[in-house]
Amino acid sequence: MPKETAVYTHGHHEPVLRSHRWRTAANSAAYLIDELRPGLTVLDVGCGPGTITADLAALVAPGRVTAVDTTEEILSRAAGVAAERGLENVEFAVADVHALDFPDDSFDVVHAHQVLQHVGDPVQALREMRRVCRPGGVVAARDSDYAAMAWYPEVPGLDDWLDLYRRVARANGGEPDAGRRLLSWARRAGFTDITPTAANWCFATPESRAWWGGLWADRTVGSAYAEMAVAGGRASTEELAEIAAAWREWATRDDAWFMVPHGEVLCRG
Repeated sequence: MPKETAVYTHGHHEPVLRSHRWRTAANSAAYLIDELRPGLTVLDVGCGPGTITADLAALVAPGRVTAVDTTEEILSRAAGVAAERGLENVEFAVADVHALDFPDDSFDVVHAHQVLQHVGDPVQALREMRRVCRPGGVVAARDSDYAAMAWYPEVPGLDDWLDLYRRVARANGGEPDAGRRLLSWARRAGFTDITPTAANWCFATPESRAWWGGLWADRTVGSAYAEMAVAGGRASTEELAEIAAAWREWATRDDAWFMVPHGEVLCRG
């Protein structure tokens, strides 16, 4: 089996986890919720700090959720969220989505949120997700699409941010414009019964603008992405500081608006 070759662009620094902890099944997996019912078994691939995982576990209890990610460190955070919510139907394991250590037909639902954009071979990842999903089950994937992100006003510096992020992500072996490719990847993975959809996050209230702009300003100067940008010679620390300042300027504008589009696929069979 192939192994992971890509490097996770964001890392798990505090400003990244600040974003990840905001995610819920309602705001990040609504397209999947109608497929869930008590008693199902779920594999949550790339669970991160576990907020979506915990929501899924509550929805399928007494069914079980197996949550996997690439490091024990992030899994310990996810386990803490499950414990805080009193969930006893979640287990955690380190795994590589390109070569999952589970038998064929192990789960009713296999879910991945914001994962395929970061892996070296998204088609192989989907093949593995398909392999461990039972006949009649569902493989669900959702990814953002950076090139389709839109914002207003056009603060100088945000175009530089988008260009830089996409270059760093691709240098790491990922595909930042994954959302538009999910249907194609699913077809190449062998799925024929696919429901493709799209959904957006929108940040336009004073509170959400401050949160979104602030976390990206912090990521730009204090995350794995920032370290990789400098180490790879794609930006200087001064350039990163200018991009961070652009994010903070954007967030102060009363008319500021930002849309994050996502592609989604529900795959059966």
